Amino acid sequence: MTPDDLVAHYGLEPIPREGGLFRRTWAGPEGTDGRPRGTAIVALLTSDDYSALHRLPHDEIWHFYLGAPLELLLLAPDGTSSTPVLGPDVLGGQHPQLTVPAGTWMGARVAAGGEWTFFGCTMAPGFTYEDYEHGNADELTARYPAEAARIAGLCRP
Repeated sequence: MTPDDLVAHYGLEPIPREGGLFRRTWAGPEGTDGRPRGTAIVALLTSDDYSALHRLPHDEIWHFYLGAPLELLLLAPDGTSSTPVLGPDVLGGQHPQLTVPAGTWMGARVAAGGEWTFFGCTMAPGFTYEDYEHGNADELTARYPAEAARIAGLCRP
């Protein structure tokens, strides 16, 4: 299986501003606030792209499916950071699924030496583009100076 196979099979399209390719696979019924009660996507990142730092107002669950491990950078509201890895080596500390708490800055890239990662994300309530807040490298570096190099590598203008 190749990234091209996955793109063709799922009809993946570019994720606006964030990076990578995706397809929404499910949206729950609309709630009283007009947003879906839940959403799910499948996504593909290759080694020449990344998921830019962004944050959402609701928890998001990331799921590993295929390919190389995926390294995340999480910048918490309390000023701490972590670098969990999604992947198949559960006993080695990787996660098959990981919840990113609401308000946490998140970005991801294929682990060094890997070519691509196929993964998914689910949210409840569901994702809307109005929820997406794009990260600013200068602002994030000022708040999380110990992660300056990673922040620089995971931000887009």
